[in-house]
Amino acid sequence: MTNITLDVKGMTCGHCQSSVEGVLKGLEGVTDAEVDLSSGKVDVTYNDAQVTVAAMREAVEDQGYDVVA
Repeated sequence: MTNITLDVKGMTCGHCQSSVEGVLKGLEGVTDAEVDLSSGKVDVTYNDAQVTVAAMREAVEDQGYDVVA
């Protein structure tokens, strides 16, 4: 398993948190995603043989948020 921290802009509430965590956990290969609203960081645990960072970025951006890193 691989860990990455994404810097996501635009998350302000519990709904934002649920939306981002849900879309990431819905991707095949992602085993965990935890949003820290105060910092705008999302810690993701995933299998890099099954999902790419680009796919995670696209999934989050499709929810209306900006992924900075």
